[in-house]
Formats: sequence, structure tokens, C-alpha cells
Amino acid sequence: QVQLVESGGGLVQTGGSLRLSCAASGRTLSFYAMGWFRQAPGKDREFIAAISRDGGNTDYADSVKGRFTISKDNAKNTVSLQMNSLEPEDTADYYCAARWAPTSIATTRRRGDYGSWGQGTQVTVSS
Repeated sequence: QVQLVESGGGLVQTGGSLRLSCAASGRTLSFYAMGWFRQAPGKDREFIAAISRDGGNTDYADSVKGRFTISKDNAKNTVSLQMNSLEPEDTADYYCAARWAPTSIATTRRRGDYGSWGQGTQVTVSS
């Protein structure tokens, strides 16, 4: 099973940018589709972005489309989330997740499809 560790969270002002990284160990991400989710206090964990095993397909929640970009570097075994034009509503704990997909280039928004999760990194956007 792959282990995931997120980093890059922090405090930023409205309109600012952050880049989250998710480092994988234990297995190569070449066989995994990846996703980013977030959970704000008192709310359910929600999907925000996904990328296929080969990096060729991406999907975004409407709330972040055009502001966030997910990318995958199989050689470095990392996944990143570039977040621009941040808003206070983006404040949450952010989690990366991995889905075993050795023969698929699909993405998925369903939490239950992901078998491995990181511990999360906190993002706070001040107004």
C-alpha cells in the first residue's frame, strides 16, 4: 500500500497562492490515480481535484475550476495542487488520496474509490 504525506499548507491572504505537495512512498504512483479533497470545520470532506494515472485526464470541482491546478510527477512520485486566487472559503484541511488504477486512465470524485489517504495539511485564507 502506498503511504502519502502532504505538505505546503499555511496561512495566506485572500488572493494569494499556495502549492500543496503530496509525496508518496512504498509504491510508485505510476499505477495510481490521485485526488485532492478538503474538509472545512463542521463540514464533510469534499472532492476538489483528480488526475488520472498517466496525468492525461484531470477533473475539478466547480468551486476551484480555473483557480486550482493538479499535476502529477510519476518520476518524483509526487502530486501537487497549485492554488491561486485563494478565498476565505478555501480554508480547510487538504488531503491527497490514491486509487489503485494500473489499467485505467479515468478519474473519480468518489471518496470511497480511494484506498490510501494522507494525514492532511491545513490551509487558512485570511480576509
